[in-house]
Amino acid sequence: MCGIVAAVAQRDVAQILIEGLKALEYRGYDSAGLAVIQAHTSQRLRVLGKVRELEARHAQAPFSGGTGIAHTRWATHGVPSEANAHPHRSGRVLLVHNGIIENHANLREELLTRGHRFSSETDSEIIAHLIDEQLGQGQSLLQAVRHTLGKLDGAYALAVADAEDPEQIIGARRGSPLVLGIGIGEHFLASDMQALIKVTNQVIYLEDGDLVEIHRDRYLIHDGEGRQVARAVHESDLSSDAIERGKYRHYMQKEIFEQPRAVAATLEGRLGSSGVLAGIFGPEGQPLLDKVRGVHIVACGTSYHAGLIARVWIEKLARLPVNVEVASEYRYRDVVVPNNTLLVAISQSGETADTLAALRESSQRGYLGTLAICNVPESSLVRESMLKLMTRAGPEIGVASTKAFTTQITALALLTLELARTRGLDGTEQAKLAKQLAHLPQALQNALQCEAEVEQLAAKIMHRQHALFLGRGAHFAVALEGALKLKEISYIHAEAYPAGELKHGPLALVDENMPVIAVAPNNAMFDKLKSNLEEVRARGGKLYVFADRQVTLDHNTHEHIVRLDAGGLLIAPAVFTIPLQLLAYHVAVLRGTDVDQPRNLAKSVTVE
Repeated sequence: MCGIVAAVAQRDVAQILIEGLKALEYRGYDSAGLAVIQAHTSQRLRVLGKVRELEARHAQAPFSGGTGIAHTRWATHGVPSEANAHPHRSGRVLLVHNGIIENHANLREELLTRGHRFSSETDSEIIAHLIDEQLGQGQSLLQAVRHTLGKLDGAYALAVADAEDPEQIIGARRGSPLVLGIGIGEHFLASDMQALIKVTNQVIYLEDGDLVEIHRDRYLIHDGEGRQVARAVHESDLSSDAIERGKYRHYMQKEIFEQPRAVAATLEGRLGSSGVLAGIFGPEGQPLLDKVRGVHIVACGTSYHAGLIARVWIEKLARLPVNVEVASEYRYRDVVVPNNTLLVAISQSGETADTLAALRESSQRGYLGTLAICNVPESSLVRESMLKLMTRAGPEIGVASTKAFTTQITALALLTLELARTRGLDGTEQAKLAKQLAHLPQALQNALQCEAEVEQLAAKIMHRQHALFLGRGAHFAVALEGALKLKEISYIHAEAYPAGELKHGPLALVDENMPVIAVAPNNAMFDKLKSNLEEVRARGGKLYVFADRQVTLDHNTHEHIVRLDAGGLLIAPAVFTIPLQLLAYHVAVLRGTDVDQPRNLAKSVTVE
């Protein structure tokens, strides 16, 4: 699973496919391939490695055609190899697939009994065999695909071609996105609009259950019931939005508003209705994670805060001991590593010097294995880790991380659910948490609606020189992240404390000039937090509270409360992060600082 591009055109599509794959490289992958049909002949090229290697191999022995499909794969079922790379072929059928087919083992056994032989270890090849079997029984390609989809359990986005018919490609989606691109005398499919920005800005976002036929001069969309339907055509502005600020004043603001999409991309093909889909950590993932009896997390800055949130989740749901370490301290400590401990290294860039050094030193410390959570697929951290989980945040240009943080939280939530499953978490509870996590993109979209209200609060804080952030449990880490954002881009000194620690020192700082910013989720610790806020009120502090709509919180005319639909355990930290990011952003704008490139800071800290 990873990236799909497909085209039916009056011109040669090979380079279009390659350029589309390049645009999807940020998603992470280990192999790439394409297949092109001309007249009644087809040619296929697959490589283990990067798209540039695919392009070089194609340049050495070029082939052309007006119909083609292409794919970048990140290994789930089967090791990274040329044989396991897409497109897959069975007889006349050429196919690329994103997602995971959960009943692949049973389907494979059935096909073997009917004489099929497989050339790969993937679940995806099974789909090609099933479709080819139906073609052999006289069905059309559309009929064969529809019949096959009825046998599949799991998530998929597909592009399917018939090597003997260069006039069409069939696309289908369930649980994984697929976009239809509309041109003049040509049509396209892709897993992400970013792959199509060089050929069209007219797109249709296919709905779950849709099948689509694309031809040079037309397209037809069928819903899950087989009825022909019309879907709205959108004019995408991604061509400028991907590399420019677009309608936003700063990259940071743009990236704050990209978070619903980035989180949705991070969940894509990884989360099913009953929990985490099998294989998302690669072929070696499940056997290794089954053995884990403890977790050490190393990271810096924002990534460290994401790790602190994960500690609360993993300890509660998986009942495993977790240590979270600042990488620059960890690497100089003589760390005790209990048996069967997993090291998780988190970095947006994958080149953070201290985190990378910690990962490299882990090989001498007896860890069971290593897992990288990262946004850059070709980074050193990803290459040198045993397991990896890409965050799929896309380009993040603003120095102060925003969507990197929420996508890291999302990836860590997936890790938590998988570890909890291996430790016997009840299936009903897994499904409940999976449903909650699937709602996160929409919950973030809803939270962004508070921007105007937060902008008004920013005007009340902009002239202050200090601020105090409070939270409890996982939301202490959210408070840490809020304080970091404010200090990074507005240059206001800000600190965060566990709210219960107020009386152990920080309360001495509270007066009418000290804004106190608190996060108030609807959880078991809310009553304790209310008591902490009373301590601030009693000292004349100015309270700014971001509170779940379901909690009862009294306030006076000198306090400010912003209400949000925060949701449950696995999504509330990310939801509460949104208004804190917006607060830091708007305070910085009002103070006239360089929001995207704050002084003294770099996007990727590659030196110690």
